[in-house]
Amino acid sequence: MHDFLNTVHEPDLLADTALARDWLADAVGTWAELRGLPAEPPAVTDADLPKLRALRASIARLVRGEADAGPGTATISASFAMSETGEVRLEPVGSGWRWLASALWGEILLSQQAGTWRRLKQCHNHPCESTFYDRSKNNSGVWCNVKTCGNVANLRASRARRRERERAAQDDRLSPAPGAGAAAPEPN
Repeated sequence: MHDFLNTVHEPDLLADTALARDWLADAVGTWAELRGLPAEPPAVTDADLPKLRALRASIARLVRGEADAGPGTATISASFAMSETGEVRLEPVGSGWRWLASALWGEILLSQQAGTWRRLKQCHNHPCESTFYDRSKNNSGVWCNVKTCGNVANLRASRARRRERERAAQDDRLSPAPGAGAAAPEPN
């Protein structure tokens, strides 16, 4: 899921049909292997790209916790099938962008039911904003990578606190102390 959401970074892998096809071939192959399903990447055309980008934006809003997923949430079908071992599985149906949407919404459903959906997050480092799976014990991760994005954010916060302390110290030097400047009473 986070791989799909991270297609937005430069270059946007859903802005060009050739890039989208290459990404889909790799992503669907990996997904099919993990799920134990035979799956070929859907054939996508230029007409599918705006739908895929709208789908990506809708799922990103869900990851951010926005209840209204907005455009890109057209009704999508999926199929249930029984495996050779008797397990029921959810299989995507459709063609083009609809097949991928079917696979992604199915994965979201399974993730929500397994209680792992809440671990999918967006990096709090605003220039990055990558989507990542939070593997922290208490589900408190906020950066895709603590050493890069976390370090940058902590450095920014530290510098802001230092500037604020320096500003406050300068204000203290420039403002008179309480009672300062008032004439002292003359002795009798």
